[in-house]
Amino acid sequence: MLNMMWEFKLEPTAEQVLGIEHTLDVCRNVWNFALRERKDWLNSRKCPANTCSIRHEFILPADAPFPTYARQCKALTKAKSDFPKLKTVNAQVLQQVLRKLEASWESWRLKRSGFPRFKKFGRMRSFVFPQMLKSCITEEGIKLPQLGWVRVRWSREIPDLFTVKQARVVRKASGYFVMLSLQADIDIPAVVPHGHSVGIDVGLEYFLSTSDGEQVQRPRFFNELHRKLKLLQRRLKTKQKKSVNWLKLQKKIARVHQRIADTRKDWHFKLAHHLCDNAGVIFVEDLDFRIMAKGMLGKHTLDAGLGQFTNQILPWVCFKRDVYYGKVDARGTSQECPDCGSGVRKDLSTRIHHCHNCGSIKPRDVAAGQVICSRGQRQIENACGGDATGAEATQSSWHLMKQELFGATQGLSTHNL
Repeated sequence: MLNMMWEFKLEPTAEQVLGIEHTLDVCRNVWNFALRERKDWLNSRKCPANTCSIRHEFILPADAPFPTYARQCKALTKAKSDFPKLKTVNAQVLQQVLRKLEASWESWRLKRSGFPRFKKFGRMRSFVFPQMLKSCITEEGIKLPQLGWVRVRWSREIPDLFTVKQARVVRKASGYFVMLSLQADIDIPAVVPHGHSVGIDVGLEYFLSTSDGEQVQRPRFFNELHRKLKLLQRRLKTKQKKSVNWLKLQKKIARVHQRIADTRKDWHFKLAHHLCDNAGVIFVEDLDFRIMAKGMLGKHTLDAGLGQFTNQILPWVCFKRDVYYGKVDARGTSQECPDCGSGVRKDLSTRIHHCHNCGSIKPRDVAAGQVICSRGQRQIENACGGDATGAEATQSSWHLMKQELFGATQGLSTHNL
């Protein structure tokens, strides 16, 4: 089963815009109420048995069950009689809000992310329709529940092989978008290793360095528009909150941030296609960039978008271009000589790799990329027990199928996720 998510720009009427904003506001209220219910239940179990809080106490029955997704969905149905505003929004849309809250709560409970936050005015930006009709798409637009037919700017043609399963309406600074979840009843096997192997070492001095000696400078997307953001945010400080001028400045600031994000994403896609043009196998380090983002270089790490490139964009482009993508252990890649394998200790200030055992001298990041490539090749040999015979012949047949599915999107560099 092949699943994909494609994004298209909506062109709603003024009445449909009011409907979208109303749905977002109701979803925000449901999120906040459900989160407050869960937080109150949690706080009622925190008070020590022999003392009381100075400020307030959460008094709930000891046998009160935890408000799970199922209980909150049941309570939501009963609340519609007391709050008629809930009846104006599709029931499945509100249930998806509770499902998203359940996922966020479980992620916090398992210590994978932070505690879910309350949504203030304007912070709820999307809602999802979990079920769509089979004939919901035409050349002019898409039929959404309660909104009716909405005009869509089709930037690409959806193949007949795919069916629309879900639709998520997203509000951005530049307008409204719809993200379609497409599904095809086919199974495309994973890409087999073939062709030239390339190891990639990412960093901040150079965005990436390959095992072939290519080094790409890190573009500073945020710095180019930092002065404009600073001026707009300085003007925002003097405006009254939620006034007309305050809202206008908020939209201008949001558009600048979206321009930075779109520019970064476009550059990432072009770089990923460039790497796939010259390689059949690509290896990267298995790193958690969230740790790097918490250090003193966190601003530069987030500006480079290393996690977005290595974990989202590059794997997707490799899948489309029939390039094998793999991750290797990142420990000690810069402390090992790629030519003789001996250990070469060096700190971050040392940017040149110099091995006293074999005399190898090369840039530190290029040497790390060669170590990553060697580790990846050893992983493939250990997993396959040798070279995979007939891999290129099998790969060519699946390449023709992918050309039929993604042929219209090979040249695009944005909106591919």
